[in-house]
Amino acid sequence: MKKICFILLWCCSVSAFAGTETAQNAASTVKPLVFIAGFDEGDNTYYTNAKNYFSNQYCQLIDEAQSLTAIQDWLRLHYDENIYGDIHIISHSNPWRGLSMKTSIDGERITSETLQEAIKTNEITPLTTNFLGKNTKIIFHSCGLGTNKELLKSLKTAFTSDRHIAVFASEYFNVFGGKYAGHYLAKTYYGYYPTAHSPGPRALAMEFKKNYPNVKTDWETVLKTRAEQLPGELYTYRFNIPVEWEFEFEAKEDIPDFKNKEEIIDWISEDENLLNTIKAFNIPIEKFRWLTKVRGNTLTIKGKTTVLCVMQPIMKSEVSSEYSPVEVNGNSYTKV
Repeated sequence: MKKICFILLWCCSVSAFAGTETAQNAASTVKPLVFIAGFDEGDNTYYTNAKNYFSNQYCQLIDEAQSLTAIQDWLRLHYDENIYGDIHIISHSNPWRGLSMKTSIDGERITSETLQEAIKTNEITPLTTNFLGKNTKIIFHSCGLGTNKELLKSLKTAFTSDRHIAVFASEYFNVFGGKYAGHYLAKTYYGYYPTAHSPGPRALAMEFKKNYPNVKTDWETVLKTRAEQLPGELYTYRFNIPVEWEFEFEAKEDIPDFKNKEEIIDWISEDENLLNTIKAFNIPIEKFRWLTKVRGNTLTIKGKTTVLCVMQPIMKSEVSSEYSPVEVNGNSYTKV
């Protein structure tokens, strides 16, 4: 049996900026650089919202460089520390698997593994000190990236050979284009169910209450709330994570005949590589809907889980009705 494995991953599609303290904006002669490293698809307006937000800041927007190597090439051609300051990179991400931004235009999605391989094959050449100012901060506006310290360290290694350059990312979701704030951070709580097989709001609410006993809220109401209502109130964003594998067999007769999803799960669980793929999501395998398809000697297995992402905007501790300002040097950002 020959196995071909590929995984399609959701990327954060709420909206965000984690910022340059805007006080530096008009007061400073150097402009922060903002790379819009992606484009919107469907009704997702993450990049448009980010672009609109930054267009009102004292910065220079660049949207033609949408991969890591393209950003590095732009900096090699244009960077002057007397003109440009901190570097902001807007890219979808998720807390499970990394960024949607690619290593290069024809490269792979960015993970620790793909970055290491790209450096090894010279696809990526880290920037030397002459192409960055000594006090430059590199700030990724990528949801949950700050929780993945391994990937953040790999990004620093891939981006520049200067160990003194600091790289930042928030552990929270970045939200751009909010109802009450152009940009804010949000804490997140997660629940899952097999796509198209929801157990219903009440059962899901009970699961959230069990998993997050210290969060005092009406989970059933929150799970039905799809957008911001009042400042600081919790709301729920839904998205899907699909997984797909193809297996080629010597003969059609060798393809297993699955009777139900339990048999599919058992078959996946017997393969360490497949099981590790699912474990990397930190989502129970039974939370995926599993389907199979046979064409010729090829077996296709598709899994899909729906993620309920409850968003809790970060508010000022002293004024609960006001959104907390986004500060790169604050506690909500990881620095490497």
